[in-house]
Amino acid sequence: MDQIALPLDWPVADREQDFLLSDANRAAFDHLRRWALWPVMATIVTGPRKSGRSLLGRIFARKTGGRLVDDAERQDEEAIFHAWNDAQARHKPLIIVADAPPPAWAIALPDLRSRLAATPHVEIGLPDDALIAQLVVKLLGDRGIAVARDIADYLVPRIERSYVSVLRVVDLLDQAMLSHHRRLTIPLARQALEEARTAGRARTHV
Repeated sequence: MDQIALPLDWPVADREQDFLLSDANRAAFDHLRRWALWPVMATIVTGPRKSGRSLLGRIFARKTGGRLVDDAERQDEEAIFHAWNDAQARHKPLIIVADAPPPAWAIALPDLRSRLAATPHVEIGLPDDALIAQLVVKLLGDRGIAVARDIADYLVPRIERSYVSVLRVVDLLDQAMLSHHRRLTIPLARQALEEARTAGRARTHV
């Protein structure tokens, strides 16, 4: 797996080295890399929360001189409409990040609806095993916590396949180390997951 950035924010990630590339997000990454071939100067990027969609959009906009509209469902439709037209006029790419593409995202403005219907859409998928392992190592490493390979291998099959679950488990492990004043080991990780499962605080498979 190639390391280019990280799909989770702790603190707010904004660098290329904060993004991790795997099969889960490679199609979206490759599509953005070929932006000069897009049929229109805009693309809709969707994916699960904490999947790195906003980070990828920020990096792409910065590199290309384009523009990012994040959480598009909650933005003013007139503003998105003008941003779409401006992207075509300036030939600078527009990245529209949303939870889901239209028509799942209801749009009232007919002119915007027609333009987004002609806009390519790419999706970031759920994290695969390789990405989960890398995320655990990187997120804990950002907090100054070294993770041995055997600990990452232990955790991967015990974390639900979602970016939010990875972040929750990292938080649990960090808290467990602080509360027990111990370094991270497999027994400590097992104890933290068992306690979280009992308390209903994390979706894990101990």
